[in-house]
Amino acid sequence: MKHPLCVLMLAGVMLAGAPLAHATIITYQAALDGASEAPPNASPGTGFASVITDDVAKTMAVHITFSGLIGTTTASHIHCCTAAPGTAGVATTVPNFFGFPLGVTSGVYDVLLDMTLASSYSPGFITAHGGTTAGAEAALFAGISLGEAYVNIHTTSHPGGEIRGFLTQVPEPASLALIGLGLAGLGFSRRRKTA
Repeated sequence: MKHPLCVLMLAGVMLAGAPLAHATIITYQAALDGASEAPPNASPGTGFASVITDDVAKTMAVHITFSGLIGTTTASHIHCCTAAPGTAGVATTVPNFFGFPLGVTSGVYDVLLDMTLASSYSPGFITAHGGTTAGAEAALFAGISLGEAYVNIHTTSHPGGEIRGFLTQVPEPASLALIGLGLAGLGFSRRRKTA
């Protein structure tokens, strides 16, 4: 009798957390390096990018850290939409993110983009996706979610890009908790059957 009660309680806990798994705020990350460029290069430069999309607030937060570049920075933006290791056109602001540190070999960058503004995109990206910011936002957010967008840092020594990385989704805490609960339930169930 205790076993069905435990299963019922576990199912209740999992269902209570289920709405959290459908959040509209999604975090993506990418490790940036020369080996991920197209074509790959031997730059000792490295970086890390975090992109947080919010399809309700219509924003995209971008955080980038980088160091050890051979050349000095000339531009940085997100390119979309292609599968790795391909190349794609610039999706976000051109010639670079607003306020991105230029002329340096290392730095930190943070911005919150309003995705309802045309200035958050490359004009070509808007044109290619229906001529509206809504179409551009839908295409960019879809491309990022499919792993078809990358952060690129261009430099004087590598005008096409010295370091880049494709963005991948970071599992949210609620999803990890649900997975953990499910695994714990399976372990408990197996343990009870063998005892």
